[in-house]
Amino acid sequence: MSTFLRPALSLMLLMTAITGVIYPLTVTGIAQLAFPEQANGSLVRDSAGKVLGSALIAQDFSGYSWFHPRPSAGAFATVASSASNLAPSNPALATRVKDSAAQLAVPGQGPVPLALLTTSGSGLDPHLPPEAIRYQLARVAAARSLPVQAVEQLVAEHIERPLVGPPVVNVLLLNSALAQLKSPSP
Repeated sequence: MSTFLRPALSLMLLMTAITGVIYPLTVTGIAQLAFPEQANGSLVRDSAGKVLGSALIAQDFSGYSWFHPRPSAGAFATVASSASNLAPSNPALATRVKDSAAQLAVPGQGPVPLALLTTSGSGLDPHLPPEAIRYQLARVAAARSLPVQAVEQLVAEHIERPLVGPPVVNVLLLNSALAQLKSPSP
């Protein structure tokens, strides 16, 4: 029996050491050397060094003075991240979208962009199309007593153009920069 048990236990310990210790430490080390920002969570910090969040995960912003991200089916909780799983034919989804559209509608600005009404697959997409950000521009500028042109310039500076896909704006990075803008003195 020991002729079978000893090699099996030795192989199990060896594979545990390789796959449970050596490989993870090697991958972590390479990631820290090659991509330290991403390996550490792409954290966004304020001017005092306080962590505001991750540029990879959407966060809830409420109030008129902030740009709002797309809705989250999991209330922006990373543990519960998921889509709503409501089919397009589901009346609950239609009701939620209609209610959100009525709440977000701005007279004279046309229909609310779809990105502000629908959740992403994970419920944590940190990006919005520039059109969805521009739809909120007048509200944010008015709430902060800022000229619309200053906020427009800030949005233009935060448009990202990925290699694949349409241009997007990271809402957390935009709101972080927005917090640095000062209202003009009267």
